[in-house]
Amino acid sequence: MIKLKVFCFGFGQVAERFINKLINEKKDFDLSITSRQETHQIDFNNIKINSYQFSENKADQSLVQKLEYADYILISIPPVDGKDIVANFLETNSKIKINCKWITYLSATSVYGDHKGNWVNENSVTKPSSSNGVSRLKAENTWLKLSKKNNYPLQIFRLAGIYSEKFNILKRLQTGKVKIVNKKDHFFSRIHVEDIANILFKSINNFKNNEIYNICDDKPASQNEIAIYGAKLLKIDQPKPIKLEEVESKMLQNFYKDSKKVDNTKMKNFFKYNLRFPTYIEGLDHIFNNNI
Repeated sequence: MIKLKVFCFGFGQVAERFINKLINEKKDFDLSITSRQETHQIDFNNIKINSYQFSENKADQSLVQKLEYADYILISIPPVDGKDIVANFLETNSKIKINCKWITYLSATSVYGDHKGNWVNENSVTKPSSSNGVSRLKAENTWLKLSKKNNYPLQIFRLAGIYSEKFNILKRLQTGKVKIVNKKDHFFSRIHVEDIANILFKSINNFKNNEIYNICDDKPASQNEIAIYGAKLLKIDQPKPIKLEEVESKMLQNFYKDSKKVDNTKMKNFFKYNLRFPTYIEGLDHIFNNNI
């Protein structure tokens, strides 16, 4: 069996789920990860993993050897102060020899900005309105330029809103942390973390250089629609909607600033992938039946 050599910049829920997928598929792999903490070893599902210190200010140079050795490099660290710190690290340390099969940069559908509830695909105009969207688009362009300059094998995944067993509207409904804004025709897309991991796994043997994919499910919907369904599952009253001007959270204001339906046709066709959770209904049903 061929050993997969994986390097993860950041080790959040997407990276963790991807590695769990490798374990479940009984793949032999060597894994290195980064965190902001000093270099240390962690135990992940009974596997000892080296976690190298990496931040915008400090990087353990011993990670370079593992980076040059890696077949698959996954980047899930969001921009810091508007800059992608991994791309900056590679530009600053130009002697690093990357010889991998792919680099996957996890971006976000916030790069599209507001499209008045209309459909967007990978060829749609990117006009981000939030600081997060602006930073993500800048990071994408940095990676595309770096890839062209150094002949890196790059794919960009534009992720919709991620939910999982750990982070989902059912938990927020139970704790009273859901705020529903009364805004007509506000659509957004989401994706279950398991589907992201499955597509990353598919891309190990199905990769095309310098491609961008929307990673989302089949059913864009309003936050209100999802909250109503979640409340029905939990048999509780749905939250009362508030006016947009009553929202104090900057993040929530940005969320309601953009309305779009994200198309996933390219993703499904290229990776020949049938979503495990094609809509929020299957996803929330699974979470409710297995965790709540």
